[in-house]
Amino acid sequence: MLPEQYRLHNSRDFHSVVRSGRRAGGRNLVIYVANRAPETGPPALIFGGPRFGLIVSKSVGGSVVRHTLARRLRPLCVDVAPGLDRGSDVVIRALPPAAVASATVLERDLRRALQRLGVVGGA
Repeated sequence: MLPEQYRLHNSRDFHSVVRSGRRAGGRNLVIYVANRAPETGPPALIFGGPRFGLIVSKSVGGSVVRHTLARRLRPLCVDVAPGLDRGSDVVIRALPPAAVASATVLERDLRRALQRLGVVGGA
């Protein structure tokens, strides 16, 4: 489970990251990253750590497939969080091939995209 302080909660936050953030993607995932201003939002959420949001649309598959994929992506967020700036917001958009990709491939795609965006060092 992704701890509360590491989650994006409302559509306004998602929209802001997707519209104004930088983007990198691959075959399975598209990653959007934006830095939030320290003076916005409740301090507990701002300084708790980087926040993550997942977008897994119907194009990926039925509800069971989408929820399974989201459950597979959340631990990856926990794994990469320590390497990110505390003021980062990250939105992960799953593409249809992600439904059948292994956890190793998903993690590799996530880390590569974050490296291309320059928000995390090489691992």
